Amino acid sequence: MENNIKVEINSKTLEFKIGTSLLEILEVIGMKDDFTIVAAKVNNDLKELGYVLTEDSKVELISLDKDDGTRIYRRSLHFILIKAFRDLMPEKKLIISYSISKGMYIQLEDDEGVSIEELDAIEKKMKEIIAACLPFERVIMGIDEAKRLCYLSGREDRALAFEHRNKQNVTMYRCGDLYDYFYGYMVPHTGYVKSFKLINKAPGFILLFPEKRMGFTLPIYTEQPKLFNVFKEYKKWLKILEIENVGALNNIVKDGKISELIRVAEALQEKKFANIVDQITLSKDKKKIILIAGPSSSGKTTSANRLGVQLKVSGLKPVTISLDNYFINRDTTPKDESGEFDFEALEALDVELFNDNLGELIKGREVELPIYNFKLGKRESKGTKRKLGESDVLVIEGIHGLNDKLTASIPEESKFKIFVSALTSLNLDDHNRIPTTDTRVIRRIVRDHQFRGANALSTIKRWSSVRKGEEKNIFPFQENADVFFNSSLVYELGVLKTLAEPLLQEIDQSNEEYSEAKRLLEFLSYFLPIDYKEIPFNSIIREFVGGSCFYT
Repeated sequence: MENNIKVEINSKTLEFKIGTSLLEILEVIGMKDDFTIVAAKVNNDLKELGYVLTEDSKVELISLDKDDGTRIYRRSLHFILIKAFRDLMPEKKLIISYSISKGMYIQLEDDEGVSIEELDAIEKKMKEIIAACLPFERVIMGIDEAKRLCYLSGREDRALAFEHRNKQNVTMYRCGDLYDYFYGYMVPHTGYVKSFKLINKAPGFILLFPEKRMGFTLPIYTEQPKLFNVFKEYKKWLKILEIENVGALNNIVKDGKISELIRVAEALQEKKFANIVDQITLSKDKKKIILIAGPSSSGKTTSANRLGVQLKVSGLKPVTISLDNYFINRDTTPKDESGEFDFEALEALDVELFNDNLGELIKGREVELPIYNFKLGKRESKGTKRKLGESDVLVIEGIHGLNDKLTASIPEESKFKIFVSALTSLNLDDHNRIPTTDTRVIRRIVRDHQFRGANALSTIKRWSSVRKGEEKNIFPFQENADVFFNSSLVYELGVLKTLAEPLLQEIDQSNEEYSEAKRLLEFLSYFLPIDYKEIPFNSIIREFVGGSCFYT
């Protein structure tokens, strides 16, 4: 029939009338009440469940097992929290700050505290809003009207974020009598949000929510005091600079003051490298091994080089050992659940030999270090001889650096462990945070294109596998670090935008990764461009955009 369209869904092709919504299709196939389905991709483009189909389409259902699904769930939960908070304490201002301890840290403006009684009342109100199944209504309005609403509700932070966007219209959401803006889609109504928990974390609190592939089951809350303190410190620094959101950063760019901000941000990092070396040199125990670990695109290599410079300033000589040379023979390398070699597993390394070599080196003895032949997939018959001098210190960079099993036989007092990551604390506005993983994937897209001949499509395809490895091998051990180094720079996304946008625009709708490229482009559209020529040559960002003084 000419008024019908064909829809491919769940490996079947069905016919529906033009104008049928995704929700109506879910009802026909018996999945309307499956609240783990929160959105769908229509011809590779992410859509809300209220979206209406007007042409033949391939539909992929998005559940809580997918990154897009968990983002939509959490975003909807944030709106419920914001509404509950506004209903109970309209005179106070709530800020969604950063992800930590399997949840989101929520704080009040000026770090005003929340009592246990207030927290209980907020949680109770949230449950009432969820039980009411209030719809999330998508409202498109002119940007001037959107800014007016923001100012009326005391959301100058959001109005400022609209200021530099080259769009005439804005998509707002309404829940009950509350309007707000969110960077991304929502579930159809509040009843989709089945589980959450509020945990006191003075002066704010933790909003706990389900993780990917956990359905509605909540994760176990674990304190991460070191990570929390790093975020808290960086937030405090941004507040001093009066750059707590993207709108404030864009105003600095517009006013021609970005050069000064870059110098200040870089000077802060250099000071932190110097402070780390002071901790090493002033320790009552003589540190002979420095272990550096962190997730992909966190800037570990440049961090190791800049740390090396500061070590030399303090009279120490950094000696680098590559973990790559300790791989076991390829034919005995463990495999993952897909049957592929798992080179990121600790068992892929000859840990016993590594410990023996380190132990002999720190005793001042000469050691023959292995050389691994990656072409042959095995160790060379002869290695390189090395002996440490009195002022030498070993610097070892690798994903397992914080796992105590890597250096099990080395005395703790001989080791100093550093965790490096781009822990973004800048927000789009008070209700829309910038995920650390988004900063890192954009760094990697730029770097892979600049130095590895890879396009954005291939980088995004690999990213979920990279993240899986990090969750297994890096993040569980981050609190083992003696010190955290935050490699995030407040100005960097304005720089990365100029290089990443053309690469992301190459991904068209024929690719499964189209919706992710579209999401990242939307994210980058909030930033005014910054010329990377302003960046000093020893900057961590040079590791991704090129021109670093540490590479030849």
